[in-house]
Amino acid sequence: MVYIFLVPILIHFLIFQVFPFAFSLVLTFMDWRFIGESEFVGLKHWINFFSDTLAHKAIWNTVLFSLYYIIPTMALGLILALTINSGIRFAGIFKGIFFLPVVTSFVIIAGIWGWIFQGTETGLVNSILGVFGIDSQLFLSSSGQALMVLAGLSILKVSGSTMIYYFAGLQSIPSQLYEAAKIDGAGPVRIFWSITFPLLKPIHFYVAIITTIGSFQIFDSTFLLTGGGPNYSTTTIVYYLYQQGFASLNLSYAAVLSYILFFIILIISLIQRKYIGKDSSIY
Repeated sequence: MVYIFLVPILIHFLIFQVFPFAFSLVLTFMDWRFIGESEFVGLKHWINFFSDTLAHKAIWNTVLFSLYYIIPTMALGLILALTINSGIRFAGIFKGIFFLPVVTSFVIIAGIWGWIFQGTETGLVNSILGVFGIDSQLFLSSSGQALMVLAGLSILKVSGSTMIYYFAGLQSIPSQLYEAAKIDGAGPVRIFWSITFPLLKPIHFYVAIITTIGSFQIFDSTFLLTGGGPNYSTTTIVYYLYQQGFASLNLSYAAVLSYILFFIILIISLIQRKYIGKDSSIY
């Protein structure tokens, strides 16, 4: 009788998880634009992907975004967690301040970020640079700077939650280890690299996984601030998928892009599991 209570969850899983996954796979072999009848085209859309230079650029932009985003997010989250865990006064207030961007609407944060990095003399950063005699920067209007500015926005948005993960990990490390290290004469740097950092390996693995997945799914900042420009420099794979699927109604090709994204994330996650997640259950 107890299995009856699992039926609603099972139905929900089949309808909203299994069916879309299977339907999108079938869709990759069809030519369907939502309106009109579908036509079986075999591997046509998969073959087209290999000659689609814009799709390749979108993947490369996403990889670059990940490089700008993953390590700084993990490092900043760890630094914030160490700061809160150090016993400073008003730690709860600081924790709330650091976590505030996580619970704030992304649209609001993106609007403020766009004003801060506005590529004119009226932008906040350019105004500050002008005080020191530095020329105004284009930022979001520059092909070489826009992606890094978007990465900075995502780092600001996510670092608060990363801080919480690391803070929880720090709280679970036995204090006896620190006391023993201090008795042996170990300094703060030695303690960090010999005790704190290794024992946070499960947190490193978890944060690396979720930040990697998040970086390859970046869409909202591109949609709100740059529209994929300038010169396609911020066109990521998910944004390109959106353009193909919703703007051009090329749903079959969009399904192919979604599976390409799935395989990329899967491969990277397996690599992370092999080299970071191995023996991660230390305590």
